[in-house]
Amino acid sequence: MAAESSSSPPPVESISPPPGLPNVGPLASRMETNADFTGRGITIAFIDSGFYAHPDLTEPRNRILVHYDVRAGVTTIRACPPPDVSSWHGMMTSVVCAGNGHLSKGRYEGLAPDAEVVLLKAGTVGRIAHHDIRRGIDWAIKHREEYAIRVLNISCGGDYEATYVDDPICRAVEEATRVGIVVVAAVGNAGWNTSHRVLPPASSPAAITVGGIDDAKDAMIGRVGMYHSSFGPTIDGLQKPEITAQANWVVAPILPQTPTSAQAQLLDGLVRCATDEEAKALLLANAGVDADLDAVVNRESYFLKNLLDIKRRDQKIVSGHYKYVDGTSFAAPIVSAVVAQMLEANPQLAPYQVKKILIDTATRLPNVPVDRQGWGVINPANAVKKAQKCRL
Repeated sequence: MAAESSSSPPPVESISPPPGLPNVGPLASRMETNADFTGRGITIAFIDSGFYAHPDLTEPRNRILVHYDVRAGVTTIRACPPPDVSSWHGMMTSVVCAGNGHLSKGRYEGLAPDAEVVLLKAGTVGRIAHHDIRRGIDWAIKHREEYAIRVLNISCGGDYEATYVDDPICRAVEEATRVGIVVVAAVGNAGWNTSHRVLPPASSPAAITVGGIDDAKDAMIGRVGMYHSSFGPTIDGLQKPEITAQANWVVAPILPQTPTSAQAQLLDGLVRCATDEEAKALLLANAGVDADLDAVVNRESYFLKNLLDIKRRDQKIVSGHYKYVDGTSFAAPIVSAVVAQMLEANPQLAPYQVKKILIDTATRLPNVPVDRQGWGVINPANAVKKAQKCRL
């Protein structure tokens, strides 16, 4: 159902970023990873507002096992409903985690590009109800054996603070870990705002709660600072998050069949034009896609060049298919992908062992308060290495 199918392959993503935007490489180049493990044989479930069957998940092999609409009670096998505005967030989180970079010829693949995925729609844009998150977790528990679900990524939060002792989401998270599902939750993006505390499921002691770092596009060179993540203590006095991962300059897909997609495709095409005549012809053929670009179609070429740079920078466009995003919503699926690698390396690991290994192998940031970073930044290669050696 993808609008940009493999029948007419897109060009290789090769445009350079405009001034002011970093030239961000794939996640594996920004972290110390083990390329031998790709989440093969592991199923990751996602709870989010909505999803899209993106080519990075469906080509050349469809790895979407099932899409389930929690509120409507509708199950779709190997597909998703047509895209709408609610599809954006879940499409991006699932592809950041398990996308294979099909539309970038592999450049922007996640760390678990061979994992299977289960997509659980639990709301709409701007609204995912507390009880629907719980229903999504309950569904994953009920169908864990049917779809071999080992990891559950939740990049959304509940409506209110509540003690984990009797909160329905936290109790469901605890049950999920008890039956063998590793639950990974985004901590939120409220920063120092103490009126916005860590909410369920991130507040659950059973969850692996993920905060964010800003690695200035390349953690390997050592310029790592904190993202404006939420942090504990929770209402129960628990310190969250436990671990952090990249939460800024994350490359994620653009939802096809949207105005954003049409504009990104046009911007990408204009950058590729070899002559002013080609650019003008492309603008005329796409009249109405972008009013600002329409206004400079007959102006000198430098007007167009400057406008292209401004638009790509302001909208964080990487190419016709991808853009930069930020938030702990995307740090969490990076951790979920590493968990899938660990479980591929050692399928016998229990959720508590996965959490312990991630904590033990994390790299603590200097000059950053412990309550903001937990045990530090995830180290995928060391986590996988320790997982291989771990025994029950």
